[in-house]
Amino acid sequence: MTPQPSETSPGYRGSGKLRDKVALITGGDSGIGRAIAVLYAREGAKVGILYLNEDDDARETRRLVEAEGQPCTILSGDVGDEETCRKAVERIIGEHGRLDILINNAAEQHPRKSIVDITAEQLERTFRTNIFGQFYMVKAALPHMNEGASIINTTSVTAYRGSPELLDYSASKGAIVAFTRSLSISLTDRGIRVNAVAPGPIWTPLIPSTFDEGKVESFGSNVPMKRAGQPDEVAPAYVFLASDDSSYMSGQVLHPNGGAVVNG
Repeated sequence: MTPQPSETSPGYRGSGKLRDKVALITGGDSGIGRAIAVLYAREGAKVGILYLNEDDDARETRRLVEAEGQPCTILSGDVGDEETCRKAVERIIGEHGRLDILINNAAEQHPRKSIVDITAEQLERTFRTNIFGQFYMVKAALPHMNEGASIINTTSVTAYRGSPELLDYSASKGAIVAFTRSLSISLTDRGIRVNAVAPGPIWTPLIPSTFDEGKVESFGSNVPMKRAGQPDEVAPAYVFLASDDSSYMSGQVLHPNGGAVVNG
């Protein structure tokens, strides 16, 4: 990518907000997921990432996490497969004996000009990755999560503003908002908080890999700040929601989106 995304927050100083916690991050090989992994390690958490097939990117995330003085387990597999999710959680529990933070961040998008261009296979694939995977990860993780644990789901500004070329993606992201709100109520009695983050246009590898050159060049220009955000401008929201700083928040969505007002 040119320019490369900013994923390591060089000016961010950790203060032990997540000391001795164990976090599992899906889609943690690059972009927002990588930025979260780095900050979590800087705040004292042990990290595991689940990614699809970008082995080199995953190894780079591990290098960055280990440079912060924390271990990083890298796990390859498809979050749309329930057995993969179960095995990923089992691996983390086997290595660390606990799971305190689950970040459901993995997603995919496939722009299409019209709904008639969205095949049944694409529709199912998008929902399987973006929302089924979150269900599967939560189902696998919950038996190992105790009071004080946190689940954070990545939704999108498109869940609130819509996107004419990302109908299936935006619909799946809307489902994540409803899932977050409902799950938060379901888990209140267990003392497990569930929140979400709805990024706006963020400069990640997903953008040049899915949009044409014209879209990439103008990406982010339609928000009040007139620019795309960087992954390390989003990651602090995940630190906040995982830490005791947000102890009175559940069922909420944070909106790092360049100033777009979505009233959500």
